[in-house]
Amino acid sequence: MDTARLRSSWNTVADFGGGVPLFFYSTLFLANPHLRQMFPAGMSAQRDKLVRALGRVVSHVDDLDSAVPFLRQLGRDHRKFAVTSEHYPAVGQALLATLEHFLRDEWTPDLAADWTAAYKLVADVMTTAAGEDERSSPPWWNAEVLGHERRTLDTAVLTVRTDHPLTWLPGQSIAVETELRPRIWRYYTPARPPREDNLVELHVRMVDGGAVSSALVQGITTGDMLRLGSPVGSRLTLDHGRDIVLICGGTGFAPMKALLGQIAQEPVPRKAHLFLGARTARDFYDAPALRALDNALPSLRVTPVVSDDVRFSGARGMVGEIAVRYGPWADQEIYVCGSPAMVAGTCELLYAAGIGAERVRCEDFSGYQDPVGAGIDVLKRG
Repeated sequence: MDTARLRSSWNTVADFGGGVPLFFYSTLFLANPHLRQMFPAGMSAQRDKLVRALGRVVSHVDDLDSAVPFLRQLGRDHRKFAVTSEHYPAVGQALLATLEHFLRDEWTPDLAADWTAAYKLVADVMTTAAGEDERSSPPWWNAEVLGHERRTLDTAVLTVRTDHPLTWLPGQSIAVETELRPRIWRYYTPARPPREDNLVELHVRMVDGGAVSSALVQGITTGDMLRLGSPVGSRLTLDHGRDIVLICGGTGFAPMKALLGQIAQEPVPRKAHLFLGARTARDFYDAPALRALDNALPSLRVTPVVSDDVRFSGARGMVGEIAVRYGPWADQEIYVCGSPAMVAGTCELLYAAGIGAERVRCEDFSGYQDPVGAGIDVLKRG
């Protein structure tokens, strides 16, 4: 298998832009009309994601060993889309037809064989993981909304109960679907560790143009049902025994709250310093939880930071700048969560302060897109 040739051919096809996904989906749905119902009614938001992801993953098949954990998770996660092993050949055939169409004379039998073999490797990893997962867990969990609190104009806290036990690590994310936006899944991070009563707490902030976040904040009421997918991610989990610094903004507080809940259960809780950023003091939507954490964890220090309220008596500025100013953080592991811009800016400040990237934990907003199914990013919100 000539991986250099795979990459080169994919780069050629990618240059055709929006015409590639249009051809791909036309081919897929004409040959397999029953697959159309698995995708959202409106395709504009996701139209190019599946094809772009397929090309990126398959053309980098020479690095498959390092991608195997991701692909296995992806295969397990795709069960919530009702994807089965029978769907993978159809997607592969549409991909090959698309490549042949745009490469024209460059599409040779040898190149076709390379792409076929590469796609089969990726599909085999995903289907094997899905089959293993099927023996131990459902494709999704039904969850009844028991509580819906509108904390600010654009933020709500939801309490839901799953119909089966759902286990996750604090800091992991869970996909959420509502009947108000069928077949569109978005990821949110539970704000508490798993509980024996199957309760899950979700913090949701409306994103401009975010179909799911708008529905969860404005349209959901108690008694409604959601679907939850299997947990994903490891970047924000605790896999060490060091003290930690938590830097967050907005609903980026949710995973931090879960981590602090985990620390509170430790025999000797480690030290933690939480920097919580908001535009105004009114945007601290979970103040009672902060006070409860402060009382339950003597090893916790909390520094609220406000950027746009001159009347605020505490720290003012960007939360990342304030956190760096409180350093140096010589030994702590540092966690960052918030909007993509906040995360990127804070990480740059931390690196500039001499903190190595190996000690900075944050969500990877530039990761692989979801190659099959609804085409969502592992960390996509909105």
